[in-house]
Amino acid sequence: MSDQAETGQMTSDVDDDDNASSIFDATKFKIVAIGVIAALAGLMSGLDIGVVAGALEPFGRQFHASTIALEWVVSSMMAGAAVGAVSAGWLSHSLGRKRSLILGAAVFVGGTIGCALSWSVPSMIVFRVVMGVAVGISAFTAPLYLSEIASEETRGAMVSTYQLMVTVGIFVAFLSDTYFSYTNDWRMMFGVAGIPAILFLIGVLFLPYSPRWLIIQGRHKEARQVLLDLRDDPLEAAQEIRAIREQLQTKQNGFALFRTNSNFRRSVALGVMLQAMQQLAGINIVMYYAPKILEAAHFDAHSQMWCTAIIGLVNMLATFVAVGLVDRWGRKPILYSGFTIMALGMAFLGVLLNNGMETQSSQIIAVFLLMVFCAGFAMSAGPLMWVLCSEIQPLAGRDFGISISTLTNWVTNLAVGVSFLSLMQMLGSAGTFWLFAALNALFLVLTILFVPETKGMSLAKIEKRLMKGTKLRHLGR
Repeated sequence: MSDQAETGQMTSDVDDDDNASSIFDATKFKIVAIGVIAALAGLMSGLDIGVVAGALEPFGRQFHASTIALEWVVSSMMAGAAVGAVSAGWLSHSLGRKRSLILGAAVFVGGTIGCALSWSVPSMIVFRVVMGVAVGISAFTAPLYLSEIASEETRGAMVSTYQLMVTVGIFVAFLSDTYFSYTNDWRMMFGVAGIPAILFLIGVLFLPYSPRWLIIQGRHKEARQVLLDLRDDPLEAAQEIRAIREQLQTKQNGFALFRTNSNFRRSVALGVMLQAMQQLAGINIVMYYAPKILEAAHFDAHSQMWCTAIIGLVNMLATFVAVGLVDRWGRKPILYSGFTIMALGMAFLGVLLNNGMETQSSQIIAVFLLMVFCAGFAMSAGPLMWVLCSEIQPLAGRDFGISISTLTNWVTNLAVGVSFLSLMQMLGSAGTFWLFAALNALFLVLTILFVPETKGMSLAKIEKRLMKGTKLRHLGR
């Protein structure tokens, strides 16, 4: 009788252990923790993108900055990001993904503190370039690191977390700007971002090295140990190591392939077009200049900042829509919806500005249209252009193709940022928004003509069709 009781007690203990294991999975928790720390690079990028919206007006007033000077205060970050993006591929290969993130985090801290202590317009521009270099390095390295750390089942969610954290950072920056706008303290607007920057730097120090990079360096034993720590099944870790070794048999020779293969040049051109479309859609005129836009709509200073924060919240929440729908609806239907929404939002906002914004109802409608525009972007072109650019490049030229398209993103971003205020002066508020409405309508047509539907398609099949000369829009389904 006592034996039966003892056996029953042992069975109960085993069941309790199983239940505890099902409630708390240490391996999954470790992957999630690593993913969150690495994705904080996106938070820092978002903070750097968003902070200038609120700081621009008080900073410009203190230093009597001209319109052109203010445009360069905004756009100098993108110039630095272009430099960072170009150098990030070499850095991530030579130093490794982890050390590149550490470098980016350290530059974040230095650039943030420098901006907060700026003593003139030129000094602010220099430190904004420094911040941009950190953004460029992180934008390339963090998604790469996340994709190499994650398991096959969690890869999509892990990489998407980076883009989501960018929108979180923009929203947090808008909230911070709103709080400090009551004292016009632009130094604190920049300086407060130094706190998460320091936490990010500390957190990155504890991240493991990428197993793929370790194998590239011939450090197979260390790579195996990292994967054993991050996978539940040793067999799964062994299979992943074999798969990485097989993939590495295909050497990256992107520039040589670009010179000799016209089909690869087509995929690079498509990547360039996609990233140019993303930036010329006009999202960053809202992210950088929302208070200026709302000023044109006759909002007072504090209302401008609160409405900007609400727009940032909508931008963040709409990103969840893209993450949830991209593998159900497909890429092209979401892009059709997004460009249509953005074109209509910009067109109607132009009509409102043209007719005058004297009534409260017209002001409310203007904010609503800006939110609609941001939602259209965040659910479509924002995340999907990055997805498509990674899918359409053949394996042998993937690093080269993605680097060129990423560089295009920042250069086009720079062009938009450095010209928007001047466009507002030349074309007027209404004319400027009608221009961006026309561009979004054009991008809808370009999506129909050239963008493939890659939903459910293997990368190998897309590459095979590309190299056979299949039309770009038929590379997928």
